[in-house]
Amino acid sequence: QVQLVESGGGLVQAGGSLRLSCVASGRTFSGYTMAWFRQAPGKERGFVAAIRWSGGSTFYADSVQGRFTISRDNAKNTVYLQMNSLKPEDTAVYYCAADPIVMRYSSRYEYRSWGQGTQVTVSS
Repeated sequence: QVQLVESGGGLVQAGGSLRLSCVASGRTFSGYTMAWFRQAPGKERGFVAAIRWSGGSTFYADSVQGRFTISRDNAKNTVYLQMNSLKPEDTAVYYCAADPIVMRYSSRYEYRSWGQGTQVTVSS
């Protein structure tokens, strides 16, 4: 497993943008699928986006498709989530997740390494 630390959350007005970062440490980043999940109060943790090791394959939840972009810099052991056109319903704690073996990228049970989360609040 790797250790993950997220940053970049904050308070933003609807229509604004934020970029989240997740830095991995502890062992090689090589081969890991990385993902972002989010959890709003009273709701289950849900899939946001995922990216394969090569960066050539990305996946998004329907609710963020076209607004969010996931990317990674393997040299820096970092994955990013660029969030544009933010809406109040995007308000949640955002978690970074990683695993070297992921079959169902949208399932939180596939990921064994998790960060502590970063709060994103979008005001209307």
